[in-house]
Amino acid sequence: MKLAYSPTSPYVRKVMVLLHETGQLADVALEVKSGTPLAPAEGLPAMNPLGKVPALARDEGPTLYDSRVICAFLDDRASAGLYGTGARRWDILTLEATADGMLDAALLMVYEGRLRPEEIRMADFVEAQWAKIDRALDALESRWTSHLAGPLDMGQIAVGCALGYLDLRHGARNWRAGRPDLAKWFEGFESREAMQKTRPPAA
Repeated sequence: MKLAYSPTSPYVRKVMVLLHETGQLADVALEVKSGTPLAPAEGLPAMNPLGKVPALARDEGPTLYDSRVICAFLDDRASAGLYGTGARRWDILTLEATADGMLDAALLMVYEGRLRPEEIRMADFVEAQWAKIDRALDALESRWTSHLAGPLDMGQIAVGCALGYLDLRHGARNWRAGRPDLAKWFEGFESREAMQKTRPPAA
């Protein structure tokens, strides 16, 4: 298999952490495809018509894209059980969706600063995106810390990658303030070998 990859993408990091945790890293060749919404990486739209990473090319079927689809496929391939069963499965999926929503908002904040000309940037738009993240962080602190402390699942991986991205791109916002339980959980989670080996460069 071949994974269209960017080392700073938090969506790609979710896939990479899963590959490490499930022992499938050697089964996937990494192909760097770094770009922006204004200039997708060369060859990427042929793999994913949306022009986004990650995208996973397979011999046995069409290319898969969207990190949630790829992670579900790789989890099934390894019979890893990271999506759980029964009622727990819906908790895990909701937690993953919460983390991915945080990433969507955080990435829009980055694009507003990097891609939009300074004279037409919208500070209110940026703050509205952070408000989404802020509410999600509060929900993680108040509702999800007991789940996060449980056995490894895809919800934990997604949240860990989302919090890591906030540190990378929005560290000055200090997401840890007022959220001691979430901060403590992340301190332990980011020490996992899979998280350490997928730490993004500071570019």
